[in-house]
Amino acid sequence: MASKLYVGNLSFDTTEGDLRQLFESCGSVSSCNLITDKFTGKSRGFAFVEMSSADEAAKAISELNSKDCDGRPLTVNEAKPREDRPRGGGGGYGGGGGGRRDRY
Repeated sequence: MASKLYVGNLSFDTTEGDLRQLFESCGSVSSCNLITDKFTGKSRGFAFVEMSSADEAAKAISELNSKDCDGRPLTVNEAKPREDRPRGGGGGYGGGGGGRRDRY
């Protein structure tokens, strides 16, 4: 089991400090990354927490999944590897021709 965890269903008021403190009850936290909107800087409602060992990560999942945090039940599970997604490029809406053509 990996030690990187996905934490979802977070209140928009939850801070990285709050998360770190919550997860430290299960072991040593290597990193805590609250995901924010790049334009507004506000939380997007999920985070990634990395524990020091797989055993600590398993303990965090068993103890914190569905636990109430700021009035919301947390979703805590093993983080999946990030998928490569194609970058936006080119314009238009999938190519295609012009507008209406009337027949004579």
